[in-house]
Amino acid sequence: MHHTPLIATIVAGLGLAFVFGALAHRLRLPPLVGYLLAGVAVGPFTPGYVADQALATELAELGVILLMFGVGLHFSLKDLLSVRAIALPGAVVQIAVATLMGLGLALLLGWTVGAGLVFGMALSVASTVVLLRAIQERRLMETERGRIAVGWLIVEDLAMVIALVLLPALAGMFGVGSNSPVADPLASYLDLGFSGVLLLTLVKVGVFVGFMLVVGRRVIPWILHYIAHTGSRELFRLAVLAIALTVAFGAAKLFGVSLALGAFFAGMILSESPLSQRAAQESLPLRDAFAVLFFVSMGMLFDPASLLREPWLLLATLFIIIVGKSVAAFLIVLAFRHPVGTALTISASLAQIGEFSFILAELGVKLNLLPTAGRDLILAGAILSIMLNPLVFAAVDWLARRLERPSGESAVSISHPGAEAPTARVAAPEASSDPPDATQLTGHTILVGHGRVGSIVADALQKSRRPFLIIEDADNVVAKLRDSNFETIVGNAARSDVLKSANLGAARYLLIAIPGTFEAGQIVQQARAANPGIQIIARAHSDAEVEHLKNMGADLIIMGEREIALGIIRQLLAWQGRDAAPLG
Repeated sequence: MHHTPLIATIVAGLGLAFVFGALAHRLRLPPLVGYLLAGVAVGPFTPGYVADQALATELAELGVILLMFGVGLHFSLKDLLSVRAIALPGAVVQIAVATLMGLGLALLLGWTVGAGLVFGMALSVASTVVLLRAIQERRLMETERGRIAVGWLIVEDLAMVIALVLLPALAGMFGVGSNSPVADPLASYLDLGFSGVLLLTLVKVGVFVGFMLVVGRRVIPWILHYIAHTGSRELFRLAVLAIALTVAFGAAKLFGVSLALGAFFAGMILSESPLSQRAAQESLPLRDAFAVLFFVSMGMLFDPASLLREPWLLLATLFIIIVGKSVAAFLIVLAFRHPVGTALTISASLAQIGEFSFILAELGVKLNLLPTAGRDLILAGAILSIMLNPLVFAAVDWLARRLERPSGESAVSISHPGAEAPTARVAAPEASSDPPDATQLTGHTILVGHGRVGSIVADALQKSRRPFLIIEDADNVVAKLRDSNFETIVGNAARSDVLKSANLGAARYLLIAIPGTFEAGQIVQQARAANPGIQIIARAHSDAEVEHLKNMGADLIIMGEREIALGIIRQLLAWQGRDAAPLG
């Protein structure tokens, strides 16, 4: 039999991730918990098959690259600059606070100051994959709090890039260290000191950003437009992946920038192109698959026995990750006069650590700065904090309701024509009764989503002069709806409290214009249970999606491709009939 560690790692990783992910979903746990447990199952610390850990880590890095590229496609330079006033100082202060807390714990354990600094920095930076997954699952990417969280993450990534370059110099200051595999060759050749290395790193990052803004902004969109005009979907998909991977790899090799940061800038530059939406769709399947391998690779690093060896040290580490830096981020966001809901979302998003923490820990051990016990604590803290992060978000939802509804007001905001826009919005937890600000409409139509499809439907409903309202959760879209005097409920329609606010029981029609089939299925299922007589129309993109929505209870499912085909046939028959008439 051929020795195929790469194939075996992919098969074992994805196969077990599917099994454990499905089990986690069955138990109403986030699927990523199952992915982590799949990694533990194929890791070196449990009996049975052991996957190639080095290969799994490299495959996971591909997932981070594609994920950050996708985020960049939805995050313009304007968005990044719009949150710089809070993201830059906020991230820097939060990193400093978490690093000092980690340093304090390290000194209590008798470690050196250098070990404490590495340990603290590793605890200060959130996981790119986990943070972005959490934001995307809650559909916060287009909201102000989502932009702040991503901007905060980018600043953290930049700080860690600088830290990785400076660690060899830091090791030299403390009289330890060795030849670093990531040391800057130019800095070594010039024999720069600590301040010189810092200045060189900032210059290289600045040159990379300038290069992307000047050259990348012209070249990347031009390449995609050229390929799009060839009409080959295969070439277009290949071009998207080639751009993401090439820019990320080139950024790391030529400018010393992290792979994730390079991919993010490539996506952000491409976001200005009209083809950005199509590029995001084409890269989505591979992005999801490799993101799963990332979680599996992290699970492989975890030794379950560490939970029993040093439980109190692990609890102290978790306290810094989940409580310490989250409270710091919460207070920082409030200090910048942002709403409590935004502060809670940012603090919950940062209440975990991930890939950069592993890289820092591994380099710290190689440089003899960090003891192996510190690396084990960082790994265990990362795994547990990621597994606990959904619970942190659940606690944030509960706390947001308590803090923002002191007098029993609903956390689901509703906009009536002419009403003043609220200053904050937090998706509320499950409500046991109808919110007091629910719509007063009856016999009305509920339209879910105001994108390309929903906006056309909304215009038609407005012309019909029949009562209707719109459910939407993207802040920029909500602002436009309010300007147009549409009655709008702000929130995720898959949540039961949002549907209650739409007075679902008294509605006649439900139109689901969002493209997400699984989310649409949840809406259909809840609507059918709450109002058996309501007529439901949904959209789909395949026969399987049509079948799924029918099983959930939808009356009519419109499949875009089928309707286009029927439209072509109707027009052809009309032409044929007109041309044939003179012959009769």
